[in-house]
Amino acid sequence: MATRSRYAGKVVIVTGGGRGIGAGIVRAFVESGAQVVICDKDELGGQALEQELPGTVFLLCDVTQEEDVRTLISETVRRFGSLDCVVNNAGYHPPPQWPEETSTQGFRQLLELNLLGTYTLTKGAVTAMTKALALDESQYGVRVNCISPGNIWTPLWEELAASTPDPKATVREGTMAQPLGRMGQPAEVGAAAVFLASEASFCTGIELLVTGGAELGYGCKARWSVPLEAPVTPF
Repeated sequence: MATRSRYAGKVVIVTGGGRGIGAGIVRAFVESGAQVVICDKDELGGQALEQELPGTVFLLCDVTQEEDVRTLISETVRRFGSLDCVVNNAGYHPPPQWPEETSTQGFRQLLELNLLGTYTLTKGAVTAMTKALALDESQYGVRVNCISPGNIWTPLWEELAASTPDPKATVREGTMAQPLGRMGQPAEVGAAAVFLASEASFCTGIELLVTGGAELGYGCKARWSVPLEAPVTPF
């Protein structure tokens, strides 16, 4: 989706870049010509992607630990001399549960990871923080935007589906939630990230929905005339 001239010579950090959406974002920036630092606490996954993609460097980092993040930034600048873009992708989507089933400690940990790393349950807070940071950082010429992905077929989605009583039905429900009749791919979120970084130069404080229209209307949106493209699953 990207060409090597779109973000050539730029330096990008992608947190949670070892797999899933994060890996899709890493690949998209590499394809656009950027030098990419893969940040993840999954050492095996991060190292595997580093070996696969020339132009990437893996740095072990837990985004909930301030000292890890400081080291990540300083080491990136030391190696490359600059930092042009940070994609705060790291996050966690817990299994569905009622509020009364959620412990205070568990909720705090979720907020800590997802607001520092940026992700789903805390999307409302992320969107508000994006707008506030866009105002604060504009004086330095820094743009701040966020991407809200919908049903993107990733290892995490597959794991969550496998934990339900009827995994095939869960995947079908997720597929039919979009009018387009399919789930998104990590590469499509990656393309959105490259667009915001490289071409959306007059956009700041915005939320870009990469959802396939899942938020439009209620219930199943795919019409019976739309051919479904269900992902290949092991179940």
